Amino acid sequence: LKKGEAYEKLSARGAKQLWPMWHPSGQRLFFMSDRSGHENIWVQNIGGQAKQLTNFNSGRVLWPSISQDGKQITFERDLGIWKIDADSGKGGSLAISLRGTAYGPMTDRVNLSTQIRELALSPDGKKVAVITRGEVFAASAKDGGEAVRVTNTVAPESHVTWAADSRSVVYASERDGIMQLFQFDFGTQAETQLTRKGNDYSPVFSPDGKNIAFIRDAQKLMVYEIAGKSERELAKFYTDAPPLIGTRTIAWSPDNRWLAYLTNSPEQRSYTNVSAVPITGGHARSLSFIANSNSGAISWSPDGEYILFDTNQRTENTAIARIDLRLKTPKFREDQFRELFRQENPQQRPQPGTPTTPTPSPIPQPSPTASPEKKDDKKTEIVFDQIRSRLRLLPIGLDVGSQVISPDGKTLLVSASAEGQFNLYTISLDELATDTTPRQITSTSGGKFATQFSPDSKEVYYIEGGRVMIANLDRRDTRPLALTLEKNVDFHSEKMEVFKQGWRYLRDNFYDDKYHGADWDALGLRFEPVVASAKNLDEVRRIMSLMIGELNASHLGVGGPSGFTPTPIGKLGLRFDRTELESNGRFRVTEIISLGPVDITREVKVGDYLTRVDGKTLTGTTNLDELLENKVNRRVELTFTTTDGGNRRDIAVRPVTTNTERNLLYRQWVASNRSYVESNSSGRLGYVHLPDMGSGSLAQLYVDLDVENQGKEGVVVDIRNNNGGFINPYVIDVLARRGYLNMTERGKWTVPGRANLGQRALERPTVLVTNQHSLSDAEDLTEGYRELGLGKVVGEPTSGWIIFTWNATLFDGTNVRLPRQRITDNRGQNMELNPRPVDIPVTRPIGETYTGRDSQLDAAIKSLLGDLKKQL
Repeated sequence: LKKGEAYEKLSARGAKQLWPMWHPSGQRLFFMSDRSGHENIWVQNIGGQAKQLTNFNSGRVLWPSISQDGKQITFERDLGIWKIDADSGKGGSLAISLRGTAYGPMTDRVNLSTQIRELALSPDGKKVAVITRGEVFAASAKDGGEAVRVTNTVAPESHVTWAADSRSVVYASERDGIMQLFQFDFGTQAETQLTRKGNDYSPVFSPDGKNIAFIRDAQKLMVYEIAGKSERELAKFYTDAPPLIGTRTIAWSPDNRWLAYLTNSPEQRSYTNVSAVPITGGHARSLSFIANSNSGAISWSPDGEYILFDTNQRTENTAIARIDLRLKTPKFREDQFRELFRQENPQQRPQPGTPTTPTPSPIPQPSPTASPEKKDDKKTEIVFDQIRSRLRLLPIGLDVGSQVISPDGKTLLVSASAEGQFNLYTISLDELATDTTPRQITSTSGGKFATQFSPDSKEVYYIEGGRVMIANLDRRDTRPLALTLEKNVDFHSEKMEVFKQGWRYLRDNFYDDKYHGADWDALGLRFEPVVASAKNLDEVRRIMSLMIGELNASHLGVGGPSGFTPTPIGKLGLRFDRTELESNGRFRVTEIISLGPVDITREVKVGDYLTRVDGKTLTGTTNLDELLENKVNRRVELTFTTTDGGNRRDIAVRPVTTNTERNLLYRQWVASNRSYVESNSSGRLGYVHLPDMGSGSLAQLYVDLDVENQGKEGVVVDIRNNNGGFINPYVIDVLARRGYLNMTERGKWTVPGRANLGQRALERPTVLVTNQHSLSDAEDLTEGYRELGLGKVVGEPTSGWIIFTWNATLFDGTNVRLPRQRITDNRGQNMELNPRPVDIPVTRPIGETYTGRDSQLDAAIKSLLGDLKKQL
């Protein structure tokens, strides 16, 4: 393009423009665009108009590449390779024959001992059942050893649980493309299918073992009666469908008469709360009413008196909520002392003044055989009247991940994060306990889940790092349960199930039931035979990505562990002159990154030469990265000289990681922009940038607003190249809050009330800067900023990538993104594929970065200064 010509002339707003390819003459630019409604190759002559080169009415055009002579273009289309003439656009698919060893089924013996994803401890405490790679195994809970393989299917199993008698397990299986419940009896070695009518999961046995509660189709609470082999619906409710269901969302009352469960509802703005329904049927009733966005587990106390569940609001710490099911008379410590006297026999106490003469010992009599006293079952009572007022948050002081009550009811176990680690803690549930401080049980940094007590309440079983671990609560030590888990993996069979499971998850969870116009069933049939020919897992995932791409939606993707761990390369915080290196073989410093390893020594200047690394002389063929392999945070000696080779200096540095250097470059860029805004506004305006919408960026925003901008008249808020997250409401809060009172201490100055009372509020005019690379939650922020009238939006319309998304892990470890929740503006428009508009459109010309100007910031400064002038 001509120097300074806006990129807007190339881009059609809202269309994709990808893979630019220059013709060798430098006079023509080829690229892929879908501006015609379908993906095609386009060409634009310098100074001319873009012209469509191909005429496809369907399919994808991927990874185009132009030949060195500029005569031909190749690309991927319809799962094949195409070649066209760069002048006429004529051409077609290429016939490619693959040669090599014939492909056949591959079977590998795989050790799964560190890939455990589910754990269930039997009620008698003697056995464990685990799920790994989609199969159920069982072993001794004390000795571990060689695990018994319970299932042997290609389809994955999940949600394993033990029967009350510890002689069988129940689990969900996806054998028919839908989850159904199966039971395996270890005595008879027989498997029985229990359900067949829906998508069934999360089975939970009643304490007496007579019934199994489970979820059907994410909208029905069901119960299966084991004796009668019959099922019935207890309640309709709303919960997440697999694979997003919480770990323990159903809890039986100790007397087997009630079921409590976590549910959300439109009446409560989709907050998750607790409801209960009698096992005999009847109307379900709500037990809690709290603004709660996330919950994963519910627990019913062994005495039936209360229910616990975890609750939080996104950036808040997770707390434990307790619901007392009826009014209780409080316990008093004095009662413990009085009880000591009630336990004595008053007839044996000497009366005052009575001589204490020895009493002969009675003649021992044979005692009858003691028969155990049968206790009447204690009924669980729920008093619904004023139950709202009987919810309270437990003062734990930790960011809780999950919770479970010990069988004896005396101890609460929570997993929680503190000081950068995720560990297990116990808390006394004794009402008269003087110390309820959480007691740390583990001291490792890894995530811990599937926590459960042994029947005697003395040990805890859990999963960490893919292994079953056991923690002793008295000694506070941990040990692994050594399990041997192996299976033969037939790659051909497993890859097809991976594909089908991923396809099903998107079928059941994609936010648009019309799939953006795509025929999802037909796509599954089209891509299935292609997966069948895949030679490795990376190929399978890439083919799945191509299928998912047909949805034409954002927040999609397929990935997973590759098995390759790159060698860490130490970074010095330097940039070098490429021309000098290629021409003369010398490493001339062109930039020293602020606060990088070399910068903090204050001994090197731009223009100096790096000549040696740890005594090795650098030449034009030296691979600097190779010399810095595994040197992160290790001492490295560098030698620098001036242009003529003089002023030699040997300095010692500690190289940093690539990510650390990237962050230093980013903060350097932010500082440069801040200086630019301050200079071009005569010091009146401040500047902040949000690189993403995560909690770390929110914390940095608070710091930047406090340190750099409280003394400014207005602030430029920059969200260009922001890749999204979830914090837009919190940013909006700080920008939208307005003062409503002031406070003045005697003899001192007047201050805004919000600031004096400790609430963050900028209370300054702002302007927002966006571009086409502002994604996802950055677009939510843009919409909120405009809708609330907080200021002008300057720059380019955003990307139109706005869907609320979850991550799901398939049974083999493959990760799939699930865009599940539609985002609409106040006018009802779907924000996906609809970029957020700007008030002042400005597109930066190509190459502007090298001129030292930023036309978008210039326009933002001009707009905000104009607003300030109007306020005078």
